[in-house]
Amino acid sequence: MEKFIEPANLNTSKTKAIFTSKDFACDIKSLAKEFDVREDKVYLPDQKHTGRVQVLELDLKPIKVDAVITKRKGILIGVHVADCVPILLYDAQKAVIGAVHSGWRGTAKQILKNTVKIMQDKFRCSAENILVAVGPSIRQCCYNVGDDVKTAVQKATGEGSYHRTQDGKLFVDLSSANVIQALSSGIPQKNIWQSEECTHCSPLGFYSYRRTKDSIGRQGGFIRLW
Repeated sequence: MEKFIEPANLNTSKTKAIFTSKDFACDIKSLAKEFDVREDKVYLPDQKHTGRVQVLELDLKPIKVDAVITKRKGILIGVHVADCVPILLYDAQKAVIGAVHSGWRGTAKQILKNTVKIMQDKFRCSAENILVAVGPSIRQCCYNVGDDVKTAVQKATGEGSYHRTQDGKLFVDLSSANVIQALSSGIPQKNIWQSEECTHCSPLGFYSYRRTKDSIGRQGGFIRLW
């Protein structure tokens, strides 16, 4: 597998975005080199499965949030995951980027919708101009959950093909649930890129907490403005 995936809709002359694999992971030195920034200009939040969004301005000290938005050029923002959904956003009209970490709790708290709303409120972004890339995560094929998880995600998302029951077991696709939430925020389908990769199905390509059940490495999603 390649060291990282480049979502076509987010890579322009003004921005660069990648979703990393196991080989590249979240190594700060490698990220700084790839994105041509100093290591102290790489920002990852202190992720805690919240619904909170940070507008990153001058202070680069990590705080407890699970989404970051910024207009700052020369700063690399990102999130790290090992089954949860990494999501990157870009509004070329307002020159705003975002990075979102959405596990089942974040999806239930509508963190992606919260991020879009803050982009609109803070930077006057229009939903029709926001591009979204949804990176590799555990997919419906492998994400067996309890009724509490399915109910929480369904309550936040509404109906759709992102959940199913098979042999009495419940399965949820957080990636597709987040796509539905993006659409319900007014983002056009044509603006959304979605990876088909399942982190649980690809042990050579991605870390998966559900697969190994231990404290493991992380891959991530990263984006910067030029």
